[in-house]
Amino acid sequence: MGSFSTSSRFAVSRWTSPLALAIALTMMAATLAPGLAKAEALLVIEADSGKVLQAENATYPWYPASITKVMTAYVTLKAVKDGRIGLDTLFTVSPTAAAQSPSKMGFPVGTKVTVDNALKMMMVKSANDIAVVLAEGVGGSVDGFADMMNRTAQRLGMTQSHFVNPNGLPAEGHVSSARDLAILARAIFRDMPEYEYYMHVPAIKFGRRITANFNKLIGRYPGADGMKTGFICASGFNLVASATRNNRRLIAVVLGAQSSAQRAQKAAQLLERNFGGNRLSWLKPSLGTVDSLAPIDAAPPNLKEEMCGPKRKRPAAEDEDDDVEVSATTSDTPVSMYSGVQVPGLKVSDLLAGAAAPTTPVIVYTGPARTGAAILEADAAESAAQAANVAKRKKTGKAKTATAAADGAKSDKKADAKTAAKPAAAAKPAPKAGHKQEAAAIPAAAKPATAKPAAAKNAAAAKPAAAPAKPAVPAKPAAAKSAAAKPVAGKPATQ
Repeated sequence: MGSFSTSSRFAVSRWTSPLALAIALTMMAATLAPGLAKAEALLVIEADSGKVLQAENATYPWYPASITKVMTAYVTLKAVKDGRIGLDTLFTVSPTAAAQSPSKMGFPVGTKVTVDNALKMMMVKSANDIAVVLAEGVGGSVDGFADMMNRTAQRLGMTQSHFVNPNGLPAEGHVSSARDLAILARAIFRDMPEYEYYMHVPAIKFGRRITANFNKLIGRYPGADGMKTGFICASGFNLVASATRNNRRLIAVVLGAQSSAQRAQKAAQLLERNFGGNRLSWLKPSLGTVDSLAPIDAAPPNLKEEMCGPKRKRPAAEDEDDDVEVSATTSDTPVSMYSGVQVPGLKVSDLLAGAAAPTTPVIVYTGPARTGAAILEADAAESAAQAANVAKRKKTGKAKTATAAADGAKSDKKADAKTAAKPAAAAKPAPKAGHKQEAAAIPAAAKPATAKPAAAKNAAAAKPAAAPAKPAVPAKPAAAKSAAAKPVAGKPATQ
C-alpha cells in the first residue's frame, strides 16, 4: 500500500513540472490516508448547482452546536410559508425556555414575543431560550419540534443528521456533518428565498443592548450574506457562511476551528479561493454534488479536552459563541473584489480584523407586532426600563456597601469594647495571706461554695470607700452568689 504500481510510476514520470508532481503526490497520499486526518471539516459548494468545489472530512459526523438554529429557522419559516403560523404570531416564554443556558435573551417566564422578533434574536444573538420558545410554539414541545426537525432532515437528504433540541446545546445523539449542513443552507436559499433576510441580519437592538452578528463575515467580507455560527466544547468553533459575487453564490462550512477568529478566517479563505477559481482545477477529479458525497459511518470527534481542557490558555465556556478578536495568521489569502481583481496588500485577516460596515441595528422588542412610530416608542420604553434597572442595581449596591461598612464599624466597636473590658474582668482580688499558693491559681468560678467567708471579705474589700452608708451584707456576697449558681462538676479543688 506504501509503494506505487508500475502504471503509477509511469504516470508520475510523465510530469515535467515539479509543482504538478507535488500536486499529484498530494492527491495520491490523500486517497491512501485512512480515517480522520485532523479534527477539522471543510466544505465549499455552489448554492445553485450543489457542485462540490472543495471537501475535507466533509462527511464525518460532527456536533453542529448552534448551527442547529438554521434548522430551527427552516422549520419555523416553513410553518409560516404554509400558513400554519404568521410572523406576527405571539409565542410565550415558558419555564423550560427561561431555564436554558446562555447565550440567551433572559426574558422572564410569561413574556410574549412575535415569531419575527424571535427569529432575529435567535439568529443574531444565538439565543438558546428563544430557540425553545419557537420550538414549543411551532411543535408544541421540544420533543415534538425535534421530531419535525428530523423529518425535515430526512426529506432534504440530510442522512447524517439527528436533532434532539432546537438550539444545539450538548445532548446525546445530536449530530450532523459538513455535508448535511451545506445541504440545509442550500435548502434555505432554494426553498424560501423570501425569508433569507433572517440569515444575515447584521445586528439587533433591544432597548439599550446592541448585539452584532457573531458571523464576522457579515459587513466585512465582500458579498457575505449568511448564515450562522456555533460552538460547544465537543465541537470546536463552527461556521456556515455564504457569499454572492457576480450572481454566483457559494456556501462554505468550517467545523472544529480553534477559535471564532480562526473559523471566520478559514471560511473567508475558502470562499476567496473558490470565487477566484483554481487554475489547476483540471487536475482534480470531479467531486460531484453535495448530495452525492458518501457518508462515513463513525463517531463524531469530541474536542472537549482540546477546546475547554486545562491546557487551553483561555478555557472557552460551553455556551460561548464568540471568544477572541480576529488576528492574522502566517497563511493568508489576498482579497479580490467583485471584479475579480486582487487588491494589493489586502488580506482576509485585514478585512475581518477591521470594523464592520456601518449599519443601523434592527430594533427587536417583546409583545405584539408594531409598526412605524410604535416600534420606536417600544424601543424607548425598553431603554428607559433598562436604565432604571441599572440605576436601581447601582443604588442597591451602594446601599449594601454602606450597610456592610456600618456593620463592620459596629463590629469593630464591639470588639474594641470587649478588648477593653477583658482586663477588668480578668482582675481578681489578691489571695489572703493565709491561703496556700496553689489557691491563687484557681479561678473564682471554680472554687467550691465553702469559700464564702473569704469571698465575702474580698467582695467587701473591693467596694469603694465612697459608699459607707451601705455596708456589705456578709450573708449574701456577690461572688458567693456566682459560685453557688454555677457549681463546678467533678471533685472540687482543695486549699
